[in-house]
Amino acid sequence: MKQQVTTAIILGRTDYGEADRILSLLTPEYGKLSLLAKGVRRVKSKLAGGIELFSVSEITFIKGRGEVGTLVSTRLVKHYDRIVGDLNRTMLGYDLIKQLNRATEDETEPAYFDVLRDTFEALNDVDIPSDLVRFWFAAQMLRLNGHAPNLQSDDRGERLSVDRRYEFGTGHMAFVYSPERGRFEASHIKFLRLAFAGTPPRELWRVRGSSALTEDLLPLMQHLTLVV
Repeated sequence: MKQQVTTAIILGRTDYGEADRILSLLTPEYGKLSLLAKGVRRVKSKLAGGIELFSVSEITFIKGRGEVGTLVSTRLVKHYDRIVGDLNRTMLGYDLIKQLNRATEDETEPAYFDVLRDTFEALNDVDIPSDLVRFWFAAQMLRLNGHAPNLQSDDRGERLSVDRRYEFGTGHMAFVYSPERGRFEASHIKFLRLAFAGTPPRELWRVRGSSALTEDLLPLMQHLTLVV
């Protein structure tokens, strides 16, 4: 059978038999793959070095007649060692991988691969707060799943104003003018616009007041990922 070569990120690993593993991988060209890594749990396996979690690897594989193909060879491209060196970032990374895995089907857009790779880059940068990475990831998932909020006009269709305060209405996925109880203002909306435009986490981190803005907006983003 014809061998295929692609870039991949490991989503999950399941022990199989005495020395094998079945891998779930995310790729830009083939979406999600399920591949059998034969003998990978043996000490001298040549496959093991290229299938580390929190890594990007180049893999060669053969598609199977059923759902599971066969992993032929691996080459580690980049390992994000600072993630695995910090327990909190490791646990957050696991959580975000699980979220993406649940939200995607086998025929996955290449953009999901880019989001996960960029998430690893941000988690590996210890200067960037983990909550900002979580916030950014939630924005990308909402955007890719077609649930981005309306960041141009309010629930009545009026253009958002820099001198008004708002609450957020999940029914219309839009801000609601609320002069007395509104928690969100122009700086929050601008920060959301940057995030949903795909601005990299490091650039968001450089925005003045990014820590406070993240703290204010993260609960909203987490709520939206649950209700849409």
